[in-house]
Amino acid sequence: MLKHKLSLAVLLLSFGCMGALAQVKTGIEVLRSNHFDVLQGKRVGLTTNPTGVDSHLKSTIDILWEAENVNLVALYGPEHGVRGNIHAGDHVDNDVDPKTGLKMYSLYGKTSKPTKEMMDEIDVMVYDIQDNGCRSYTYISTLGKLMEACIEFDKELVVLDRPNPLGGEKIEGNIVEDGYHSFVSQFKIPYVYGQTPGELALYLNATDYENKCKLHVVKMKGWRRSMTWDETGLEWIVASPHVPQGKSAVFYSVTGIFGEFGYVNIGVGYTLPFEIMGAPWINADSLADALNALQLPGIVFRPIHFKPYYSVFKGELCQGVQIHIMDYKQARLSEIQFLVVQEMMRLWPERNWFELCNQKRFRMFDLVCGTGHIREAFGKNYRWEDIRDYWYKDVDWYRKESSKYYLYK
Repeated sequence: MLKHKLSLAVLLLSFGCMGALAQVKTGIEVLRSNHFDVLQGKRVGLTTNPTGVDSHLKSTIDILWEAENVNLVALYGPEHGVRGNIHAGDHVDNDVDPKTGLKMYSLYGKTSKPTKEMMDEIDVMVYDIQDNGCRSYTYISTLGKLMEACIEFDKELVVLDRPNPLGGEKIEGNIVEDGYHSFVSQFKIPYVYGQTPGELALYLNATDYENKCKLHVVKMKGWRRSMTWDETGLEWIVASPHVPQGKSAVFYSVTGIFGEFGYVNIGVGYTLPFEIMGAPWINADSLADALNALQLPGIVFRPIHFKPYYSVFKGELCQGVQIHIMDYKQARLSEIQFLVVQEMMRLWPERNWFELCNQKRFRMFDLVCGTGHIREAFGKNYRWEDIRDYWYKDVDWYRKESSKYYLYK
């Protein structure tokens, strides 16, 4: 009995320590501690989704709605909607928030940038959304569209800053080239860009827009560039249906590019979104052995057998590898998927990826990569070394230029 009581005490102490680790104060908490000073006397619009919460999981919507000195007048929702009730890619309609009675405007689909009608109601737009640190994730594109609208209609923009779940040190991938800009690659930034939403907004405001946005970033307190998500002590809120955990944001950059083809299952439809790559025609042990022989820094591959509940190969027994990040600081995230495909093609050359996959997805693949060169060069021999230098060619330049707008060390 004493043993059980001690175990329970240790468990409760552990949970208490976990709570104590919440050392990062996000922008909304700093704004509140400053008595919402930058919003007073103004009509406020809020662009957010379920990730906009404080450290006690109270919604930014409710915080601003209940604040006596804040006049919140409208809500604006990105992909998946303000309340997160829209499936990936589905149309988001304008609506009324049932809790507050406020108008909810959709910023996903045909109207990705707020119209004059939407902006006439407000004096200042507030942005509070948790990003995942990858260029192809659409929330930063929404941020960019808000900046454009605020410039065009002479409104203020307040960004409530949040951590980059990949940290502020990793930068990977070439910048987006002319002809390849889209909602999944809107800016000339690398695939993994190493900035918080506030830092990115400052960088874009200085480099991408001839006219400047009236931008104010509410900085976090306690965040450092070296931090991984678990070190922030913050709870992860489901950012989109297939990013249910903080580590899902990391793995999004690990397999998401090749997931565009639907030629293999990348864990979407199973319990490990973006953490695995597999198909019925793969031998799990052979692929894992081949990949582990590459001795990638910080990465171990484990054979896995799984049957997707939906999506690619629904109900079929698949084999493949689960990707384990053993040393995050050493791991190079985005290149892993290219090496997995490289070894797949070496082991099963008859399964020619770019000949047998859905070629209608070529354009989307190129848009996500920010260039057509990666697919064209890699598709010749399926060797990572053929594109490695191109993939990393802009990293040093971007690190130098973007660091001018860093808010955190």
